[in-house]
Amino acid sequence: MKNSLRLWLISAMALLLSGCGYNEIQRLDEQVKAAWSQTLNQYERRAELVPKLVSSVNAYMVNERSVLVEVTEARARVGSIQITAEDLDNPAVMERFQQAQGQLSSALSRLLAVSENYPQLKSDGLFRDLMTQLEGTENRIATERGRYVEAVQAYNVYIRQFPAVVTAKLFGYKVMENYGVDREYDIRRDPEVKFDLPASATAR
Repeated sequence: MKNSLRLWLISAMALLLSGCGYNEIQRLDEQVKAAWSQTLNQYERRAELVPKLVSSVNAYMVNERSVLVEVTEARARVGSIQITAEDLDNPAVMERFQQAQGQLSSALSRLLAVSENYPQLKSDGLFRDLMTQLEGTENRIATERGRYVEAVQAYNVYIRQFPAVVTAKLFGYKVMENYGVDREYDIRRDPEVKFDLPASATAR
């Protein structure tokens, strides 16, 4: 008898939570975390490419040491910040992460701009390969950040609706900060990491 009552209570509770949006909140919350984890994977891939890129240009850019130092230091700052999807509700950590990634993006942009002054570097096979990988990674970062923005928007809209808003408050679910939404145009546009190959290279 006690077991039957317990099963009935569990079933009733499950039905109640489902009807008030609890399960959907859980699903949307996990969707946000999954989207951010995928974004982090691409950021880590970019960070892994940086040392190889610096090494490939080192022999050519003898007069551009300050640019190489800037890229290396920016990469070190990114590597010093350990972050997971669980840190999404920690504004201080997220702000440091965003700043570090922004500094690395700026440093890489300057490095690529300077590379235009070195025709031999631009024709180097390793450099071209790394540029292709970097361009692909930047595209994937933009794609994953766009998905993250959409996942947060879906979650935030849902928990503001009745009866989910009651359930969210009862279980402590809050509106999420949509990191990067203020630069959504930059997230969605094509990253400018392309460079013109010399005629001798394109003719191959």
